[in-house]
Amino acid sequence: MEPGSKIYVAGHRGLVGSAILKGLKKRGYKNLLLKTRSELDLSDSEMVRQFFEEQKPDYVFLAAAKVGGIVANNTYRADFIHENLMIQNNVIHYSYLNKVKKLLFLGSTCIYPKNCPQPMKEEYLLTDTLEYTNEPYAIAKIAGIKTCESYNLQYGTNFISVMPTNLYGPNDNFDLEKSHVLPALIRKMHLGKALENDNWELIKKDIGALPIEGIDQNSEEVEILEKLSKFGISKKGGKVQVEIWGSGKPMREFLWSEDMADACIFIMERLNFKDTYPSDTPEIRNTHINIGTGEDISIFDLANLIKDKIGFTGNLFYNDQKPDGTLKKLTDVSKLNALGWKHTMDLPNGIEQIYDWYQKS
Repeated sequence: MEPGSKIYVAGHRGLVGSAILKGLKKRGYKNLLLKTRSELDLSDSEMVRQFFEEQKPDYVFLAAAKVGGIVANNTYRADFIHENLMIQNNVIHYSYLNKVKKLLFLGSTCIYPKNCPQPMKEEYLLTDTLEYTNEPYAIAKIAGIKTCESYNLQYGTNFISVMPTNLYGPNDNFDLEKSHVLPALIRKMHLGKALENDNWELIKKDIGALPIEGIDQNSEEVEILEKLSKFGISKKGGKVQVEIWGSGKPMREFLWSEDMADACIFIMERLNFKDTYPSDTPEIRNTHINIGTGEDISIFDLANLIKDKIGFTGNLFYNDQKPDGTLKKLTDVSKLNALGWKHTMDLPNGIEQIYDWYQKS
Protein backbone atom coordinates (compact mmCIF):
# COMPACT_ATOMS: atom_id res chain seq x y z
CA MET A 1 0.00 0.00 0.00
CA GLU A 2 1.14 3.51 -0.80
CA PRO A 3 0.45 6.61 1.39
CA GLY A 4 -2.03 7.89 -1.19
CA SER A 5 -3.78 4.56 -1.82
CA LYS A 6 -7.56 4.65 -1.49
CA ILE A 7 -8.34 2.30 1.40
CA TYR A 8 -11.82 1.17 2.41
CA VAL A 9 -12.25 -0.05 5.99
CA ALA A 10 -15.56 -1.90 6.19
CA GLY A 11 -16.86 -1.81 9.75
CA HIS A 12 -14.68 1.09 10.91
CA ARG A 13 -16.75 1.77 14.04
CA GLY A 14 -16.46 -1.69 15.56
CA LEU A 15 -13.77 -3.15 17.78
CA VAL A 16 -11.76 -4.54 14.85
CA GLY A 17 -12.35 -1.83 12.26
CA SER A 18 -11.72 1.09 14.62
CA ALA A 19 -8.38 -0.42 15.65
CA ILE A 20 -7.38 -0.87 11.99
CA LEU A 21 -8.45 2.69 11.20
CA LYS A 22 -6.38 4.03 14.10
CA GLY A 23 -3.37 1.99 12.94
CA LEU A 24 -3.67 3.23 9.35
CA LYS A 25 -3.83 6.86 10.45
CA LYS A 26 -0.84 6.33 12.72
CA ARG A 27 1.16 5.11 9.71
CA GLY A 28 0.24 8.11 7.58
CA TYR A 29 -2.50 6.65 5.38
CA LYS A 30 -4.94 9.49 4.74
CA ASN A 31 -7.07 8.51 1.74
CA LEU A 32 -9.52 6.46 3.77
CA LEU A 33 -13.04 5.48 2.71
CA LEU A 34 -15.43 5.22 5.67
CA LYS A 35 -19.15 4.56 5.65
CA THR A 36 -21.49 3.96 8.57
CA ARG A 37 -24.12 1.25 8.35
CA SER A 38 -26.82 3.86 7.81
CA GLU A 39 -24.84 5.21 4.86
CA LEU A 40 -23.94 1.81 3.40
CA ASP A 41 -25.73 -1.40 4.31
CA LEU A 42 -23.24 -4.07 3.28
CA SER A 43 -25.96 -6.73 3.21
CA ASP A 44 -27.63 -4.76 0.39
CA SER A 45 -26.08 -5.93 -2.87
CA GLU A 46 -27.23 -2.92 -4.88
CA MET A 47 -25.82 -0.41 -2.38
CA VAL A 48 -22.49 -2.25 -2.31
CA ARG A 49 -22.38 -2.34 -6.12
CA GLN A 50 -22.95 1.41 -6.38
CA PHE A 51 -20.36 2.16 -3.70
CA PHE A 52 -17.59 0.14 -5.35
CA GLU A 53 -18.35 1.43 -8.85
CA GLU A 54 -18.32 5.05 -7.67
CA GLN A 55 -15.43 4.96 -5.18
CA LYS A 56 -13.09 2.34 -6.74
CA PRO A 57 -11.02 1.56 -3.62
CA ASP A 58 -7.50 0.21 -4.11
CA TYR A 59 -7.43 -1.80 -0.87
CA VAL A 60 -10.16 -3.23 1.36
CA PHE A 61 -10.13 -4.32 5.00
CA LEU A 62 -13.27 -6.43 5.48
CA ALA A 63 -13.82 -6.03 9.22
CA ALA A 64 -17.60 -5.62 9.11
CA ALA A 65 -19.51 -8.52 10.67
CA LYS A 66 -22.30 -9.44 13.02
CA VAL A 67 -20.53 -10.61 16.18
CA GLY A 68 -21.41 -11.61 19.74
CA GLY A 69 -20.70 -13.91 22.64
CA ILE A 70 -21.86 -17.46 23.32
CA VAL A 71 -25.41 -16.42 24.26
CA ALA A 72 -25.96 -14.27 21.19
CA ASN A 73 -24.40 -16.83 18.84
CA ASN A 74 -26.57 -19.64 20.15
CA THR A 75 -29.77 -17.54 20.26
CA TYR A 76 -29.62 -15.67 16.95
CA ARG A 77 -28.25 -18.50 14.82
CA ALA A 78 -30.08 -17.58 11.60
CA ASP A 79 -29.15 -13.90 11.92
CA PHE A 80 -25.46 -14.72 12.39
CA ILE A 81 -25.11 -16.96 9.35
CA HIS A 82 -27.37 -14.93 7.06
CA GLU A 83 -25.99 -11.45 7.78
CA ASN A 84 -22.34 -12.48 7.73
CA LEU A 85 -22.70 -14.38 4.45
CA MET A 86 -24.49 -11.42 2.86
CA ILE A 87 -21.89 -8.89 4.00
CA GLN A 88 -18.80 -10.82 2.96
CA ASN A 89 -20.22 -12.13 -0.32
CA ASN A 90 -21.15 -8.61 -1.44
CA VAL A 91 -17.85 -7.00 -0.47
CA ILE A 92 -15.67 -9.77 -1.90
CA HIS A 93 -17.59 -10.03 -5.17
CA TYR A 94 -17.65 -6.31 -5.88
CA SER A 95 -13.99 -6.00 -4.89
CA TYR A 96 -13.28 -8.51 -7.67
CA LEU A 97 -15.50 -6.75 -10.22
CA ASN A 98 -13.90 -3.38 -9.49
CA LYS A 99 -10.31 -4.65 -9.54
CA VAL A 100 -9.38 -4.05 -5.91
CA LYS A 101 -5.61 -4.60 -5.63
CA LYS A 102 -5.78 -6.45 -2.31
CA LEU A 103 -8.46 -7.39 0.22
CA LEU A 104 -8.01 -8.59 3.79
CA PHE A 105 -10.87 -10.71 5.14
CA LEU A 106 -11.09 -10.99 8.92
CA GLY A 107 -12.56 -14.13 10.42
CA SER A 108 -12.24 -15.77 13.81
CA THR A 109 -10.50 -18.77 15.35
CA CYS A 110 -13.94 -20.28 16.07
CA ILE A 111 -13.57 -21.74 12.54
CA TYR A 112 -11.56 -24.61 14.03
CA PRO A 113 -13.11 -27.90 15.25
CA LYS A 114 -14.50 -28.14 18.78
CA ASN A 115 -11.93 -30.76 19.79
CA CYS A 116 -9.12 -29.36 17.70
CA PRO A 117 -5.53 -30.39 18.56
CA GLN A 118 -3.77 -27.63 20.48
CA PRO A 119 -2.36 -25.20 19.58
CA MET A 120 -4.59 -24.79 16.51
CA LYS A 121 -2.67 -24.79 13.24
CA GLU A 122 -4.12 -23.41 10.01
CA GLU A 123 -4.04 -26.91 8.54
CA TYR A 124 -6.63 -28.15 11.10
CA LEU A 125 -9.47 -26.32 9.34
CA LEU A 126 -12.38 -28.61 8.36
CA THR A 127 -10.91 -31.70 10.02
CA ASP A 128 -13.74 -32.30 12.53
CA THR A 129 -17.05 -31.07 13.99
CA LEU A 130 -17.46 -27.41 14.98
CA GLU A 131 -18.51 -26.13 18.41
CA TYR A 132 -22.33 -26.21 18.33
CA THR A 133 -23.09 -22.87 20.01
CA ASN A 134 -21.33 -20.76 17.36
CA GLU A 135 -21.53 -23.13 14.39
CA PRO A 136 -23.53 -20.75 12.12
CA TYR A 137 -21.05 -17.90 12.63
CA ALA A 138 -18.09 -20.25 12.14
CA ILE A 139 -19.54 -21.64 8.91
CA ALA A 140 -19.99 -18.10 7.57
CA LYS A 141 -16.35 -17.30 8.31
CA ILE A 142 -15.14 -20.56 6.75
CA ALA A 143 -17.16 -19.65 3.68
CA GLY A 144 -15.35 -16.30 3.62
CA ILE A 145 -11.97 -18.00 3.61
CA LYS A 146 -13.01 -20.33 0.79
CA THR A 147 -14.59 -17.48 -1.16
CA CYS A 148 -11.32 -15.55 -1.05
CA GLU A 149 -9.31 -18.62 -2.06
CA SER A 150 -11.72 -19.46 -4.87
CA TYR A 151 -11.73 -15.96 -6.35
CA ASN A 152 -7.94 -15.92 -6.19
CA LEU A 153 -7.65 -19.26 -7.97
CA GLN A 154 -10.28 -18.58 -10.64
CA TYR A 155 -9.87 -14.85 -11.23
CA GLY A 156 -6.33 -14.09 -10.07
CA THR A 157 -7.41 -11.73 -7.29
CA ASN A 158 -5.22 -10.97 -4.28
CA PHE A 159 -7.50 -11.66 -1.32
CA ILE A 160 -5.98 -12.75 2.01
CA SER A 161 -7.77 -14.16 5.07
CA VAL A 162 -6.68 -13.72 8.69
CA MET A 163 -8.17 -15.40 11.74
CA PRO A 164 -7.73 -13.37 14.95
CA THR A 165 -8.19 -14.99 18.34
CA ASN A 166 -10.49 -13.48 21.01
CA LEU A 167 -10.09 -9.71 20.86
CA TYR A 168 -10.61 -6.94 23.39
CA GLY A 169 -9.88 -3.23 23.37
CA PRO A 170 -11.33 0.26 22.73
CA ASN A 171 -14.84 0.28 21.20
CA ASP A 172 -15.55 -3.21 22.49
CA ASN A 173 -19.15 -4.35 23.05
CA PHE A 174 -20.16 -4.25 26.73
CA ASP A 175 -23.79 -5.30 26.25
CA LEU A 176 -24.47 -7.87 28.98
CA GLU A 177 -26.47 -10.12 26.64
CA LYS A 178 -24.35 -9.95 23.49
CA SER A 179 -20.77 -9.21 24.54
CA HIS A 180 -17.81 -11.57 24.70
CA VAL A 181 -16.53 -12.90 28.00
CA LEU A 182 -13.80 -10.33 28.82
CA PRO A 183 -15.83 -7.12 28.36
CA ALA A 184 -18.84 -8.80 29.99
CA LEU A 185 -16.79 -9.64 33.09
CA ILE A 186 -15.39 -6.12 33.24
CA ARG A 187 -18.84 -4.55 33.19
CA LYS A 188 -20.32 -7.07 35.62
CA MET A 189 -17.58 -6.46 38.17
CA HIS A 190 -17.66 -2.70 37.60
CA LEU A 191 -21.38 -2.73 38.45
CA GLY A 192 -20.77 -5.24 41.25
CA LYS A 193 -18.20 -2.95 42.86
CA ALA A 194 -20.58 0.02 42.59
CA LEU A 195 -23.36 -2.10 44.14
CA GLU A 196 -21.26 -3.24 47.08
CA ASN A 197 -20.39 0.43 47.71
CA ASP A 198 -24.06 1.48 47.30
CA ASN A 199 -22.84 3.88 44.63
CA TRP A 200 -26.13 4.41 42.85
CA GLU A 201 -24.82 7.47 41.06
CA LEU A 202 -22.23 5.30 39.28
CA ILE A 203 -24.73 2.50 38.59
CA LYS A 204 -27.21 4.91 37.01
CA LYS A 205 -24.46 6.59 35.02
CA ASP A 206 -23.44 3.20 33.63
CA ILE A 207 -26.91 2.03 32.64
CA GLY A 208 -27.72 5.50 31.36
CA ALA A 209 -24.91 5.11 28.84
CA LEU A 210 -25.68 1.43 28.17
CA PRO A 211 -29.31 0.63 29.05
CA ILE A 212 -30.11 -2.94 30.07
CA GLU A 213 -33.36 -4.27 28.55
CA GLY A 214 -35.24 -0.99 28.92
CA ILE A 215 -33.77 -0.14 32.32
CA ASP A 216 -31.92 3.19 32.37
CA GLN A 217 -30.84 5.93 34.78
CA ASN A 218 -34.45 6.99 35.37
CA SER A 219 -35.59 3.56 36.55
CA GLU A 220 -36.38 2.80 40.19
CA GLU A 221 -33.65 1.13 42.22
CA VAL A 222 -35.78 -1.98 42.76
CA GLU A 223 -36.22 -2.35 38.99
CA ILE A 224 -32.50 -1.93 38.44
CA LEU A 225 -31.68 -4.56 41.07
CA GLU A 226 -34.09 -7.00 39.46
CA LYS A 227 -32.54 -6.52 36.04
CA LEU A 228 -28.96 -6.73 37.34
CA SER A 229 -29.87 -9.98 39.08
CA LYS A 230 -31.13 -11.40 35.80
CA PHE A 231 -27.66 -10.82 34.33
CA GLY A 232 -25.84 -12.33 37.30
CA ILE A 233 -25.16 -9.31 39.52
CA SER A 234 -26.95 -9.67 42.84
CA LYS A 235 -26.74 -8.53 46.46
CA LYS A 236 -27.81 -10.80 49.30
CA GLY A 237 -27.14 -10.29 52.99
CA GLY A 238 -24.89 -7.34 52.27
CA LYS A 239 -22.64 -9.38 49.98
CA VAL A 240 -22.52 -8.87 46.22
CA GLN A 241 -22.20 -11.87 43.91
CA VAL A 242 -21.28 -11.96 40.23
CA GLU A 243 -22.32 -15.02 38.23
CA ILE A 244 -20.01 -16.42 35.54
CA TRP A 245 -21.28 -18.87 32.97
CA GLY A 246 -19.65 -22.31 33.03
CA SER A 247 -17.16 -24.02 35.28
CA GLY A 248 -14.32 -21.52 34.84
CA LYS A 249 -12.12 -24.31 33.44
CA PRO A 250 -12.08 -23.38 29.73
CA MET A 251 -8.82 -21.86 28.50
CA ARG A 252 -8.98 -18.78 26.30
CA GLU A 253 -6.48 -16.63 24.45
CA PHE A 254 -6.93 -12.84 24.33
CA LEU A 255 -5.35 -10.34 21.97
CA TRP A 256 -5.35 -6.54 22.32
CA SER A 257 -7.28 -5.15 19.34
CA GLU A 258 -4.58 -2.65 18.41
CA ASP A 259 -2.03 -5.47 18.25
CA MET A 260 -4.43 -7.28 15.91
CA ALA A 261 -4.70 -4.16 13.75
CA ASP A 262 -0.93 -3.86 13.60
CA ALA A 263 -0.72 -7.46 12.38
CA CYS A 264 -3.38 -6.84 9.71
CA ILE A 265 -1.60 -3.78 8.33
CA PHE A 266 1.73 -5.63 8.51
CA ILE A 267 0.26 -8.40 6.35
CA MET A 268 -1.36 -6.00 3.87
CA GLU A 269 1.90 -4.13 3.41
CA ARG A 270 4.14 -7.17 3.01
CA LEU A 271 2.19 -10.21 1.86
CA ASN A 272 0.38 -11.41 -1.25
CA PHE A 273 -1.86 -14.45 -1.68
CA LYS A 274 0.90 -16.42 -3.42
CA ASP A 275 3.02 -16.05 -0.27
CA THR A 276 0.47 -17.90 1.89
CA TYR A 277 1.09 -21.42 0.56
CA PRO A 278 4.05 -23.54 -0.65
CA SER A 279 4.78 -23.00 -4.35
CA ASP A 280 4.97 -26.75 -5.04
CA THR A 281 1.65 -27.72 -3.42
CA PRO A 282 -0.77 -29.67 -5.66
CA GLU A 283 -3.81 -28.35 -3.76
CA ILE A 284 -4.06 -24.77 -2.51
CA ARG A 285 -5.96 -24.68 0.76
CA ASN A 286 -5.63 -23.38 4.33
CA THR A 287 -4.07 -20.14 3.10
CA HIS A 288 -5.47 -18.13 6.03
CA ILE A 289 -3.17 -16.81 8.76
CA ASN A 290 -3.82 -17.03 12.51
CA ILE A 291 -3.38 -13.85 14.54
CA GLY A 292 -2.91 -14.30 18.29
CA THR A 293 -0.51 -14.37 21.21
CA GLY A 294 0.07 -18.12 21.51
CA GLU A 295 -0.71 -17.77 25.25
CA ASP A 296 -3.92 -18.63 27.11
CA ILE A 297 -5.56 -18.31 30.53
CA SER A 298 -8.46 -20.09 32.25
CA ILE A 299 -11.76 -18.23 32.65
CA PHE A 300 -11.31 -18.74 36.40
CA ASP A 301 -7.94 -16.97 36.40
CA LEU A 302 -9.20 -14.30 33.99
CA ALA A 303 -12.14 -13.51 36.28
CA ASN A 304 -9.88 -13.20 39.30
CA LEU A 305 -7.43 -11.02 37.37
CA ILE A 306 -10.26 -8.67 36.37
CA LYS A 307 -11.63 -8.75 39.92
CA ASP A 308 -8.24 -7.66 41.23
CA LYS A 309 -7.77 -4.91 38.63
CA ILE A 310 -11.24 -3.45 39.25
CA GLY A 311 -11.14 -3.82 43.03
CA PHE A 312 -14.34 -5.86 43.33
CA THR A 313 -14.38 -7.72 46.66
CA GLY A 314 -17.60 -9.74 46.31
CA ASN A 315 -18.09 -13.40 45.43
CA LEU A 316 -17.70 -15.06 42.04
CA PHE A 317 -20.22 -17.81 41.34
CA TYR A 318 -19.43 -20.24 38.53
CA ASN A 319 -22.70 -21.59 37.13
CA ASP A 320 -21.71 -24.97 35.74
CA GLN A 321 -25.27 -25.52 34.49
CA LYS A 322 -24.44 -23.07 31.71
CA PRO A 323 -22.30 -24.12 28.71
CA ASP A 324 -18.52 -23.90 28.80
CA GLY A 325 -18.07 -23.95 25.04
CA THR A 326 -14.80 -25.37 23.73
CA LEU A 327 -12.49 -26.24 26.63
CA LYS A 328 -9.31 -24.98 24.99
CA LYS A 329 -8.75 -22.62 22.05
CA LEU A 330 -5.13 -21.63 21.57
CA THR A 331 -3.83 -20.50 18.21
CA ASP A 332 -0.58 -21.63 16.67
CA VAL A 333 0.93 -18.33 15.53
CA SER A 334 4.19 -19.74 14.15
CA LYS A 335 3.14 -18.86 10.57
CA LEU A 336 2.72 -15.17 11.49
CA ASN A 337 5.73 -15.07 13.81
CA ALA A 338 7.89 -16.48 10.99
CA LEU A 339 6.91 -13.45 8.91
CA GLY A 340 8.37 -11.18 11.58
CA TRP A 341 5.34 -10.12 13.67
CA LYS A 342 4.65 -10.66 17.39
CA HIS A 343 2.16 -9.12 19.82
CA THR A 344 3.27 -6.45 22.32
CA MET A 345 0.44 -6.03 24.88
CA ASP A 346 0.26 -8.48 27.80
CA LEU A 347 -3.11 -9.31 29.36
CA PRO A 348 -2.75 -7.60 32.80
CA ASN A 349 -1.78 -4.28 31.18
CA GLY A 350 -4.46 -4.73 28.54
CA ILE A 351 -7.16 -5.20 31.17
CA GLU A 352 -6.02 -2.04 32.96
CA GLN A 353 -6.17 -0.08 29.71
CA ILE A 354 -9.56 -1.35 28.59
CA TYR A 355 -11.08 -0.73 32.04
CA ASP A 356 -9.69 2.79 32.00
CA TRP A 357 -11.18 3.29 28.51
CA TYR A 358 -14.53 1.90 29.67
CA GLN A 359 -14.77 4.27 32.62
CA LYS A 360 -13.91 7.29 30.49
CA SER A 361 -16.15 6.32 27.59
